[in-house]
Amino acid sequence: MKRALCLIALLGLAACGVDGEPERPVSTNVGISVGSGGHVGGSIGVSRGPLTVGVGIF
Repeated sequence: MKRALCLIALLGLAACGVDGEPERPVSTNVGISVGSGGHVGGSIGVSRGPLTVGVGIF
């Protein structure tokens, strides 16, 4: 009985977000550009929370 109550309490805490702030999901973006004279470029970026990393080639 004691184990069942502990399990229910643990599941309740996990369900309500008490374990910390909810994190924003990872988001990505990809871009392709074509300039005058046929020049092609591209970029890719990844964001998670406050961190953003991106790379571009033009």
